[in-house]
Amino acid sequence: MKTSLVKASLVAALGIAAAMEALAADPVVPYPAGYRDWHHVKSMVIEEGHPLHASFGGIHHIYANDKAMKGYHSGTFPDGAVIIFDLLEAQHQGNAITEGARKVVGVMHKDAKKFAATGGWGFEGFGGGDPKNRVVGNNAASACFACHQPQKAQDYTFSRLRD
Repeated sequence: MKTSLVKASLVAALGIAAAMEALAADPVVPYPAGYRDWHHVKSMVIEEGHPLHASFGGIHHIYANDKAMKGYHSGTFPDGAVIIFDLLEAQHQGNAITEGARKVVGVMHKDAKKFAATGGWGFEGFGGGDPKNRVVGNNAASACFACHQPQKAQDYTFSRLRD
């Protein structure tokens, strides 16, 4: 009985170790809880006729944590920098454009070692802003980094601080 318990404990420990190794090999970008309290970098609206409208049409708000703000000022983002791309539907009501439903919360998370294959940035999208609805996953290289790659001189970012 004691031998069976020791064997079961050993098997469980090996299973946990294997799972942790798999997670380390495939790093996950965390959901950015509280990001709306971060620095607001800028907003913009992509309307019909823009080449990215099909994928990213709507109202965009860009948020940055303190480390990302240092990167915006210096041009190089340190590890731990997080940039949020908050995309909402654009509702046209009379002569005003207002926010509709949240489409996605896009995240860029800087960690040069974990995300070396994608310029030091981890990418994830959370459909509808739901922390459980990951829409990028293992497709970060093709779904996100392929578009960001030409921005290498700006540490793979598109946004700039407003005056």
